[in-house]
Amino acid sequence: MGAEAGAAIAIRPRRSVLYMPGSNARALEKARTLPADAVILDLEDAVAPDAKAEARARIVDTVKAGGFGPREVVIRINGLDTPWGSDDLEAAAGAAPDAILVPKVQTVEQLVTVGRRLEALKVPQTTRVWAMIETPLAILDIKAIAQAAQDPLTRLTVFVLGTNDLAKETRAALVPGRAPMVGWLSLVVAAARVYGVDVLDGVWNQFQDLDGFKAESAQAVEFGMDGKTLIHPSQIEPCNIAFSPPEAEVARARAIIAAFALPENAGKGVITLDGRMVELLHAEMAKRTVALADAIAARA
Repeated sequence: MGAEAGAAIAIRPRRSVLYMPGSNARALEKARTLPADAVILDLEDAVAPDAKAEARARIVDTVKAGGFGPREVVIRINGLDTPWGSDDLEAAAGAAPDAILVPKVQTVEQLVTVGRRLEALKVPQTTRVWAMIETPLAILDIKAIAQAAQDPLTRLTVFVLGTNDLAKETRAALVPGRAPMVGWLSLVVAAARVYGVDVLDGVWNQFQDLDGFKAESAQAVEFGMDGKTLIHPSQIEPCNIAFSPPEAEVARARAIIAAFALPENAGKGVITLDGRMVELLHAEMAKRTVALADAIAARA
């Protein structure tokens, strides 16, 4: 048990994920310097129809030029059922970003189609697929969609919640606390955890209301999400703080791992630490906490 308790877990922090409009050259340049864990260079909602071809070329050039450091670089394409989606996918594949974000994923077949296209284009497996979950049908079929991550063809790695679109499609109100969506959000997290998919929360629209943003970020942490998508650089710092384990929690996690590693605790399923019962499941949770803290520290 001692060796297992100290085993390393590979984690890529995705606390803060900032959307950047592909039509804005200054924004794309700024994306290289912001302290976000990841940036989504957007060809979909943030770009007008008559600017999509120009934005596509600009994003491809930006990604190929590099210079993003440890930031994960993601290109959001238009849906394959739109006039731009197919060209977006081919261009994004050629740029070889860390991931391609596919909007309005609501069937496994959509992911298989994208995977086959990437395979035909001989895109390395290092380019992953992120899926927007933003329709009622996606929520109703979320288990099957998450399970698609087990098929290497799909490259599925991350779910990105589109709460604005969910509100639009269901007529649910976007209210503080998100009571109308609690069941949906929890269902997505549950399915994602079964099949090893990360989950990013949707955006907070009132970017000048940082108190509201902090409250919703805290709620996303409570849901068990891995991070949050953002629409403004001012949201990055509070988001990073919200999704980083507190120092006291990290110290406690290290103590749990060290306790289970002691020779006298070898093979035990339950031990006592500082007057509290600690089980193997707590050791597993502790390993992830420490791995996340170490990965965040390595980025600094």
